[in-house]
Amino acid sequence: MGVMDGIKILELARVPPAEMPAMMLADMGADVLKIDSPDPEKPTGEEWVRRTIHSFTNRNKRSMTLNMKAPEGQAIFRKLATTADVIVEGFRPGVMKRLGADYETIRALNPRIVYCSLSGFGQDGPYRDYPAHDMNYLSLAGVLNLIGDAGSKKPVIPLNLVADYAGASLHGALGIVLALFGRERTGRGQHVDVSYLDTTLSLLAATPNMRFFFSDGWAPRRGEGFLGGSYPYYAIYETRDGKLLTIGCTEPWLWANFCRAIGRPDFERFARQPDQLVRAANREEQAAREEIEQIIRTRDRDDWYERLVKADVCVGKVYDVEEMTRDPQINHRQMIVDAQHPTHGRVRQVGIAIKLSETPGTVRSAAPLPGEHTDLVLKDLGLSAGDIAALHEKKVVE
Repeated sequence: MGVMDGIKILELARVPPAEMPAMMLADMGADVLKIDSPDPEKPTGEEWVRRTIHSFTNRNKRSMTLNMKAPEGQAIFRKLATTADVIVEGFRPGVMKRLGADYETIRALNPRIVYCSLSGFGQDGPYRDYPAHDMNYLSLAGVLNLIGDAGSKKPVIPLNLVADYAGASLHGALGIVLALFGRERTGRGQHVDVSYLDTTLSLLAATPNMRFFFSDGWAPRRGEGFLGGSYPYYAIYETRDGKLLTIGCTEPWLWANFCRAIGRPDFERFARQPDQLVRAANREEQAAREEIEQIIRTRDRDDWYERLVKADVCVGKVYDVEEMTRDPQINHRQMIVDAQHPTHGRVRQVGIAIKLSETPGTVRSAAPLPGEHTDLVLKDLGLSAGDIAALHEKKVVE
């Protein structure tokens, strides 16, 4: 039994960050019905099917197609919403109102509904209606300008992990759970308003180099601070075989372990210092790093890794994705798993990161094809075969 068993979720999302919150709850047992738009020109080949059923953010869900622009489609959605616990939508503010499915409309039908909206800038404010993507949120939150080398004019564009997934997706899932918990106390649902920009700023505020900005006015700069990559104890080093190691010894005793393991105990004096929160490494510290780089180039990556692990050093191999999937720790923790598809067999994907001891999550099914469950859902709503056929004919469903 999953901890979210019995929770019914309707999802209207077109991008993976807005799909991930409901997937996380589906992993824990929630019944998630994904509302897809009818697409008469959608591909149907084997390659498209394979890619669709491997979609990580849509596993453990059902799918029905519904033309939300048609009055009949809106009526069906509202009927579904009367018995739902949660609605997740990822459109710009105002879209759901035009579709007759905004929070106020649904709340009038179902006061217990938890309604989660994920949007770039939230449901209010001067940027409310602006379009944007991950890099835009990072730049406005002050995050992007902190990523990369100090000497580079332009920052480095990271993967869309921060604003999209750590930001909107995870905060969305948490917001839904909090609102459901609140409903247990009050009997009422509420609107969960999640902004990609807000959540990015919140994540930045938790980082060490922002710790003293408001109290002391110490503003972080790109490539500076003890986590910026300029100090020898927190850096990336190339090995003899052309591969890379990460060394992250911000604690003095761990740095001492590293220095002894490479035969340079005299470098222990370059341990992290209190004044390094916002400044870059000085010339002497840079020289120490360069000398360590020469030492690390004398052995292969895996050799160094085994030696440094035994010396109790914070070290990591810089994997490519293929190597990552073979790592013994990742596999021991069941972070690479298989779902079984009824017609396509094994569907390999990433596992469940949250490990619950009493009610663990499960990967019960691969991602559905769009509209795979449409007729079953309509039948459960009490529609006759003739009614369902008429909806297909009118292109309200597919």
